[in-house]
Amino acid sequence: MSPEGKSLLNIIVLGIGFMVMFTAFGTCGNIEQTVIKSFNSTEFHGSGYTSMAIIYAVFSTSNLIAPSVIAVVGPQLSLFFSGLVYSAYIAVFIHPYTWSFYTFSVLLGVGAAVLWTAQGSLLTVNSKDSTIGRNSGIFWALMQFSLFFGNLYIYLAWHGKTHITDKDRQTVFITLTVISLVGNFLFFLIQKADPEAASAPTEASESLLPAEISDSSSVAPSQGLGSQALEAFKRSIELAMTKEMLLLSLPFAYSGLELTFYSGVYGTCLGAMTQFGEDAKGLIGLSGILIGVGEIVGGGVFGILDKCNRYGRNPVVFLGLLTHIVAFYLIFLNIASDAPVAPEEGTQMQAFIQPSVAVALICSFLLGFGDSCYNTQLISIVGYLFRDDSAPAFAVFKFVQSIMAAVAFFYSNYLLLHWQLLIMVLLGFMGTITFFMVEWSVIRSRRDSDYGGI
Repeated sequence: MSPEGKSLLNIIVLGIGFMVMFTAFGTCGNIEQTVIKSFNSTEFHGSGYTSMAIIYAVFSTSNLIAPSVIAVVGPQLSLFFSGLVYSAYIAVFIHPYTWSFYTFSVLLGVGAAVLWTAQGSLLTVNSKDSTIGRNSGIFWALMQFSLFFGNLYIYLAWHGKTHITDKDRQTVFITLTVISLVGNFLFFLIQKADPEAASAPTEASESLLPAEISDSSSVAPSQGLGSQALEAFKRSIELAMTKEMLLLSLPFAYSGLELTFYSGVYGTCLGAMTQFGEDAKGLIGLSGILIGVGEIVGGGVFGILDKCNRYGRNPVVFLGLLTHIVAFYLIFLNIASDAPVAPEEGTQMQAFIQPSVAVALICSFLLGFGDSCYNTQLISIVGYLFRDDSAPAFAVFKFVQSIMAAVAFFYSNYLLLHWQLLIMVLLGFMGTITFFMVEWSVIRSRRDSDYGGI
């Protein structure tokens, strides 16, 4: 097999591994607050929102050490061992205790940092400047099939249920634990990339980085493991201070807020809408399916059209913002404002319009599609700008994204829906502007490089 073919196969295997594993974890995150509300036990006093806040808070700080772990262990084993922590967190819900629930929330935060930094590193190593956009789209589309399969199961299992029994919970989470373990072992199918499969950074990408960072190659093999870990940590700090990373921190932050909303808050809102009748709990799964469809459509289209895009990444990011604003406005009209914080019996407040299941599900698709617009382009531009420092660069990306997700999960315990939507609109607008600024500098540098070669 040619080096480029092997690299593409690695991207596909990486995407399928994440798809299987996040079929389990994504479904877990989508339903856990609803499950916890239905769980009556004197041994358990936990909140799904609080758990997710802990996960993302630890995730954010752990991103600073994740490159050091990957430098020592390697990206493939990093994926496997961090994936095992995901499986353990899911298994906690088979019979939850408060101490185990929050302990594994902390451990999962560490595992998530290692997992996503390793993913970004493998994606970059197996891509060239000409294929990074395509590969980002392929990976994203494959991974987002997880939302389809997991939530289809929830919809079929919980359709017509108004209360989740202990047997319902145990059946679901035993199944999800087994699925996640299968995904972990798929990571061993990823092959070592051939050196010639990835090209050196282009002049355009090098010109955007400070000399001390763009010239830094991989740590010399002769250095000890401690030196490699320290060097990886130092690079993360250096990259975080570059102009490009500072500008990209706003779209990174927005991606964290909207990740929180579509992965945890919106499903909880639908399950709390008594106006949807007995189908309200089942809508959590159906909504997750349509979020996944939106993610798959967006990732697939932007991956296929990447080589045909003459205007850079900005139009795709703008489309993502526009899609999300439409979705947020419809959700504002269609869902009661206290739905995120309503008790198990649901909200009694009225929305601005007669609540519509069709509108709610259209918004689910729009949330997924807009998220794919943002994330495929963020992965693409980080991989392009920081090819030689992919692990530290993606660690910074995930640091900002996850700390904002932690903040969002924390305030989701208290803020009404319209305030959450307003925060996302404001940060999304500012983040789009700063992304434009970075992408314009990329396009400008490409043109200067082309003229210099004439």
